[in-house]
Amino acid sequence: MTGPIARSSPPLRRELGLVEVTLSGVGIILGAGIYVLIGEGARLSGNALWAAFVISAAIAFFTCMSYAELSSMFPKAGAEYDYVGSAFSQRLAFVIGLLVFLSGILAATTVALGFAGYVSALMALPVQVSALGILLILTVVLLYGVKETARVAVVATLIEVSGLVLIIALGIPHLGDVNYLEMPLGFSGLLAASALIFFAYQGFESMVKFSEEARNPEKTVPRALILALTISTAIYILVALSAVSLIGWQDLGASDAPFSEIVGNALGPDAAILISGIALFATGNTVLLSLYASTRILYGMAGSPSMPGAVALVLPGRRTPWVAILVTTALAVVFIFSGDIAFVANVTNFTLYVSFIAINATVIVLRFRSPGLKRPFRIPFSPGGVPLIPVAGLVMSVFLLSRQDLPVLLLGAALALVCIGLSFVRIPGDPGNGNKNEG
Repeated sequence: MTGPIARSSPPLRRELGLVEVTLSGVGIILGAGIYVLIGEGARLSGNALWAAFVISAAIAFFTCMSYAELSSMFPKAGAEYDYVGSAFSQRLAFVIGLLVFLSGILAATTVALGFAGYVSALMALPVQVSALGILLILTVVLLYGVKETARVAVVATLIEVSGLVLIIALGIPHLGDVNYLEMPLGFSGLLAASALIFFAYQGFESMVKFSEEARNPEKTVPRALILALTISTAIYILVALSAVSLIGWQDLGASDAPFSEIVGNALGPDAAILISGIALFATGNTVLLSLYASTRILYGMAGSPSMPGAVALVLPGRRTPWVAILVTTALAVVFIFSGDIAFVANVTNFTLYVSFIAINATVIVLRFRSPGLKRPFRIPFSPGGVPLIPVAGLVMSVFLLSRQDLPVLLLGAALALVCIGLSFVRIPGDPGNGNKNEG
């Protein structure tokens, strides 16, 4: 097959409702970011930390709305691959899809090593052993079924949110104790904190991978995207206000484990173990949902002539894409033992910004090229037919990409070139290409 993507009705089970998709989205957005970024954000923005979260949320909102419109138009597991392919060439769609696939693997690997760090502190296990263990356990969950995966994600989300609720509860009696507009580095420091904290919002884009396993995905996924981002933003702002109220931005910015310090000061040193335990669920949940996102976009890319059709095979009973899951896990394991974690973390950011640029551009192009296409969710504010929100998302994504260090840009560009090279490869005589099969 060398033409557009061809798919019959998907064999994946549609078992997820608005609650499951929304809570899974909240879980991957909150994830591990808030547990490690809040201290550095406070050092840059001072007591105005809450404002940095507001600015970052606004930036994320622009691209989130583009994902909402596209997910309502093309409710496919291939997500970015399907979206970009509908507006541009199939080659560009393959490149973007492959970058998104790799970003999920890289994010899962990085956070798995973070999970292993917490385990090692509690149990003195080697980091790579713990990281490999969590990857294998979560692979079994993914193979078992999407409903079970969602249940694990929902439970982990509730646990990780409980840690943030604890911080909020401890801070409520102290609200008003500090000047929340105090910015030691001025407005430039606030903007720097916003750019950093934006990473805490990444993950909403993974929610669209639930499209082929959600009930009524044209409505469920866009609603879940907006709800998850709104809920996460509200939690972030309350946590930021509580944290600076409890120990001040100076101590918050100087701490390597700010939440442990906050809870330890309020409830005693033994309470730090509680936060460490919650952090295990936060990091584990991020690993699970990052792996899930990568497996689904790989499954969705089986229609590409450059992708072996075998990645579309699903288990007959469980209805899970077992080949895509095993390939994703295998690559994650390779990165765990590569030891080059700086590369893993940096290139993840690059791939996300590139994909955000492509997604916002896709919405703009389709508005002009295919205005008659059905859009169950339509982004408002389009004077003269120009969708202003995707335009803002495009501009902000380019800005964030330009703020990356030169080594990051060079490494990311090298990976992009590899993906472009792979897009010219053709899989000859692959009967599975372009179809979803059981096996």
